[in-house]
Amino acid sequence: MKNILFILFLVVLIGCKTEPKAERVSLKDDVSFLASDELEGRQTGTDGEKAAADYIASRFENLGLSSKGTSGYFQQFSFKPKTDPHQEVNYSVKDGDSTITGTNVIGFLDNKAENTIIIGAHYDHLGYGAEGSLYRGETKEIHNGADDNASGVAVLLSLATKLKGSNPGNNYLFMAFSGEEMGLLGSNYFTKNPTIDLSKANYMINMDMVGRLKQDSTLAVYGVGTSPILKQIVKANNSKFKIIENESGVGPSDHTSFYNSDIPVLHFFTGQHDDYHKPGDDIEKLNYEGMETISTYIFDIISDLDDNGKLPFRKTKNESEDVPRFKVGLGVIPDYLFDGKGMRIDGVSEDKPAQKAGLQKGDIVIKLGDSLVTDMMSYMRALSAFDKGDNTTVKVKRGDVEVDANIEF
Repeated sequence: MKNILFILFLVVLIGCKTEPKAERVSLKDDVSFLASDELEGRQTGTDGEKAAADYIASRFENLGLSSKGTSGYFQQFSFKPKTDPHQEVNYSVKDGDSTITGTNVIGFLDNKAENTIIIGAHYDHLGYGAEGSLYRGETKEIHNGADDNASGVAVLLSLATKLKGSNPGNNYLFMAFSGEEMGLLGSNYFTKNPTIDLSKANYMINMDMVGRLKQDSTLAVYGVGTSPILKQIVKANNSKFKIIENESGVGPSDHTSFYNSDIPVLHFFTGQHDDYHKPGDDIEKLNYEGMETISTYIFDIISDLDDNGKLPFRKTKNESEDVPRFKVGLGVIPDYLFDGKGMRIDGVSEDKPAQKAGLQKGDIVIKLGDSLVTDMMSYMRALSAFDKGDNTTVKVKRGDVEVDANIEF
């Protein structure tokens, strides 16, 4: 059945090039192709990622976007993987002088405007479980990455459809990035080797993991402090979401590369989940209605800013500089969208201290050792005090009761 589905999509793509009305592809159609087993997890430089790049380029062409890569819609970059996470990536364009080649896919909507809005989402993922995978099974399994980040690419394509023939105050550069999972490599390479004049870049919008809008409609919007007007615009156009704002332009996704190039950014994110970086991140678990609502919300923000000219850039505090370093972990996935008191657990890893202590998804950590936990930062400060082999207690709120447990790191 999956092979038949794959062939069907190829037929649709071929038809798109000759039949203008065939461009009406749904969010679920895009995710279903990009997160299919046939693409084998879209790891950077693999045949599966190249098939995804071809698909995105075909969608760009069908949508009437002109190519803005270095070779048609494609901007390839070769690099040697980093052996030290703190070193600069060694990009190279010399044949045989690198081990992996990634491909950014870039389309352009030219409104003959002075400035250009950059809209991006990474499309690479972890293949059969590359570095960064949280899967601990004994057999290899495909990490399809439906939420991370076929969802973001699908919303990007939805926005391209919406922006055709509207909001002519800016041009639009649509970018599907490669190499994000290996360290924001595609976006970093583009900002160092841009195919447009970056001094004319108005602002950048990034979608990474926007496929699992929860029942309470919580949506994180990062970067609201990177231009003075953004916080007001984000709030004024919202009628559907419980917005969690963060001013910083720095985070673990591609908007960071543009913030570091002095470009205002907004990053949209629906939160972590148990399937993050695991084989279970599949298409049937996505909230497609929520994705469409997010697409419309971003379109409304762009529309509101259409006559504002070029937004001024503002530096924000890099919150990652304040994050304490720690030698142990509790073995939980925090709920980064939780805005109550404490640190809510969104997932528990197998065979880690939290699971062994009986902690559960939904528990809210309110005390670790002698330290009260009021938010994510206080949780990390408390955790940084412990070494491997230490024993302590943790207090969590579970529903209406408080539960104490013993932790061994």
